Amino acid sequence: MGVSGCGKSTIGSALASKLNRPFKDGDSFHPPENVKKMRSGVPLTDSDRFAWLQTINVFARNHPGHVIACSSLKKSYRSILCEHLNGMFILLNLKRQVQKMKGEKEVLQKRVGSRPGHFMPSSLLDSQLATLEMPADDEMNVIVIDANQDDVDEIVNSIVSVLKL
Repeated sequence: MGVSGCGKSTIGSALASKLNRPFKDGDSFHPPENVKKMRSGVPLTDSDRFAWLQTINVFARNHPGHVIACSSLKKSYRSILCEHLNGMFILLNLKRQVQKMKGEKEVLQKRVGSRPGHFMPSSLLDSQLATLEMPADDEMNVIVIDANQDDVDEIVNSIVSVLKL
């Protein structure tokens, strides 16, 4: 989980590979209306996201063991995703996203801009950063990982270590 460009797909795919699990990108669950809005530079609303999150939840319930990358920016979104599941959320880059440290936004924009054919433009990063909520103390299924380092294997090993897999 995290904003666009924080490494969800890269880390999720590498984690799935290390754990010998299938990987699914949450973006692939967006309905065409959501994709059209984002492609046009229009931020999604909560109501836009709810059906998408419920679709991911149903997929996760019907396909246990998958590693799924999903922005999950708000506690309410994570609650929808967790309903009837015992899943774990790994939040990437949280400290720097919330504090908006100098340079981080530029890194995210560069990453988002370098994804050919992706529907999410870098112009929507501000709305995602504004929407991002820190995990609450009662969200026991959220682990914060600093993914600002470049070594994907190191990040994946940190996740595996924290999860004790």
